[in-house]
Amino acid sequence: MTTAAAACSLLLLQLCGCVAVAAALPMKGGGGGGEGAYLRYKDPKQPLNTRIDDLLRRMTLAEKIGQMSQIERENATADVVNKYLIGSVLSGGGSVPAKNAPPQAWVKMVNGMQSGALSTRLGIPIIYGIDAVHGHGNVYKATIFPHNIGLGCTRDPELAQRIGAAVALEVRATGIPYVFAPCVAGEIPASGGRPGAPYIAGQRNVAACSKHYVGDGGTTKGVNEGNTVASFHELMAVHMPPYYNAVIRGVSTVMVSFSSWNGVKMHANHFLVTDHLKNRLRFRGFIISDWQGLDRITTPDHADYLLSIKLGILAGIDMVMIPYTYTEFIDDLTLLVQNGTIPMSRIDDAVRRILRVKFTMGLFENPYADTSLVGELGKQEHRDLAREAVRKSLVLLKNGKPGAKPLLPLPKKLSYGVRVLVAGSHADDLGSQCGGWTITWQGLTGNNLTAGTTILDGILRAVGPGTDVVYSKNPDADFVQQNKPLFDYAIVVVGEPPYAETFGDNLNLTIPAPGPDIIQNVCGSIRCVVVLVSGRPLVVEPFIDIIDALVAAWLPGTEGQGVSDVLFGDYGFTGKLSRTWFRSVDQLPMNVGDAPYDPLFPFGFGLQTQPSTY
Repeated sequence: MTTAAAACSLLLLQLCGCVAVAAALPMKGGGGGGEGAYLRYKDPKQPLNTRIDDLLRRMTLAEKIGQMSQIERENATADVVNKYLIGSVLSGGGSVPAKNAPPQAWVKMVNGMQSGALSTRLGIPIIYGIDAVHGHGNVYKATIFPHNIGLGCTRDPELAQRIGAAVALEVRATGIPYVFAPCVAGEIPASGGRPGAPYIAGQRNVAACSKHYVGDGGTTKGVNEGNTVASFHELMAVHMPPYYNAVIRGVSTVMVSFSSWNGVKMHANHFLVTDHLKNRLRFRGFIISDWQGLDRITTPDHADYLLSIKLGILAGIDMVMIPYTYTEFIDDLTLLVQNGTIPMSRIDDAVRRILRVKFTMGLFENPYADTSLVGELGKQEHRDLAREAVRKSLVLLKNGKPGAKPLLPLPKKLSYGVRVLVAGSHADDLGSQCGGWTITWQGLTGNNLTAGTTILDGILRAVGPGTDVVYSKNPDADFVQQNKPLFDYAIVVVGEPPYAETFGDNLNLTIPAPGPDIIQNVCGSIRCVVVLVSGRPLVVEPFIDIIDALVAAWLPGTEGQGVSDVLFGDYGFTGKLSRTWFRSVDQLPMNVGDAPYDPLFPFGFGLQTQPSTY
């Protein structure tokens, strides 16, 4: 084990009845027990439940409600954390200490907030959380890995485990111990394979959060925050298995979904949150709301916040991602407890779960982050891993027209005077490769957002000496006709712009302009491979006959050279579709086992090639 890995492994997330022994804090002094008093909760040699019980009995209502409150970084000064006894802070999408902030700046920021928590009467540390769904996406120069849809195509759980460990190290490099990942929503059904295998491999390094509980992958027409219409049996068979797996493996937290099940908001669903997850599955960690999740129980949002808090907390939510109106939340929850609407037993259950995670992680013994891991952010080893993941995630959907030889793998060296045409909006666009939740919530286009390699960069590095590559972002028909004798083949890279959540809702699922025109102009005249950069299957049947080869590249992340590795035959294509590829949106929803089942490419489809020998 490396020194860095050993340091990360201090954060043990197995939510069992024992706790790792770490360096002991002073056990005399501090609040809650008088000057010089022995405080059991500060003694790492004490059993976990003894520490929790000792601390819980010392806490006031205000201190308990503070632990249940998660606020946004932009509000969270040390003074605010101290005054309101805040238990957790988060960075939303794009919420950073400064533009292009280095990891040292993140560590300094987190530690500053932590100092406010540790100077309270009881000195309970905060837990800082952040989304890291395909890499530490908020942070400049972090490694961005392929999105989950691509990782599913690798059929390689061990690869996902290594990625999880790498992401955990990059998150820890910025002083953050808690990630809102993995997202384990899936297609209905994830037929065959390992449905929703949790991406929790970094579990010994950071606290994980399985989300979004439950059924958000099955909403009507795939609408974000929509309604999942399903029987209880269907919900259990299709959407619940990832949570069984996650709970068994000791995941620390679960995030509730914005969506509804048969018209009931998940944030208000006592049956699924408390009766099923907490009681039947015996989940021991804490349950956290989504961003303003309580507000969205009512329509319009925040219309009756007192009611929303009542419904959400009584449903079983333990920590609330407020994230801005924290004084209103604290005041309203205090009122609901004081007037008997919410019993103290429900508050104690929430706080006990939060403390269990904090104790088990070793936050009381090691509350402050340091800069010893800053070199983990974007390190070459992680970029090489991401490049491997890109190679294995690519799915070859077509390779050669009927009666013709396969186009792929492409030759690296061409005859003198013959060129390669690279065309398309996504060939030289790092932001589009990375997709949403990269630097900002919705992501960015262009090449100025972070460090990485575009698909064009990879092509230029792959071709042999003397092979000319001509790049045209949007070639018109005249350009192609005038120059087609110069080109042996073309690589067309098109796809979707970055998006996240509701901004990605799309009932047409066509290739965005100018993609269709580029495909028609280029592939109608020159042998071509189309590389599709997208977060989901798109309508490609209208173009399939004029395309020689078609590759689904999904959202590959910062390491675009992984695409050229396979196009040019350094490695073979091995990816298999992780979801059904439809012909038309009129067929949706379409799942394996449906009658009729007539996809363009079925679940599990993927042509294979062998590496070239040069």
